[in-house]
Amino acid sequence: MPARQRHSNSPASAFVIETTKDGFGYVSPEKFKTGFAHDVSDADVAFMRDAQVPINMSAFGTKLENAAWRTKPSWAVIATEDKAFDQAMLIHMAERIKAKITKVSASHALFMTQPKVVADTIDQAAKAVSAKKQ
Repeated sequence: MPARQRHSNSPASAFVIETTKDGFGYVSPEKFKTGFAHDVSDADVAFMRDAQVPINMSAFGTKLENAAWRTKPSWAVIATEDKAFDQAMLIHMAERIKAKITKVSASHALFMTQPKVVADTIDQAAKAVSAKKQ
């Protein structure tokens, strides 16, 4: 088994990214449910946990010169029970980009537990952008 480093993205350390020696990270299998999807069924959690595609952690160090949020409207759905990221940080980031914010009681996996809220937000965004183009 490759050597792993632990990186916490949450003050409560409920969400842990394990990084392999080759620089790829994935959500700790042991903390996946509590840190990422505490409100998802055990069967769905097992599938999501086991289907993870590791991310090259160097991607987080990439500096953007022309971030789309600087010139395009933004929307954000913030899960109020998210244990993966600090609420204050999520709200700060959404406010910084002047996003229309929707809050929903859910874990980080809100796309699984609150699909209607996510779909409605996408629909609102599409309609708003389409109306501006006409």
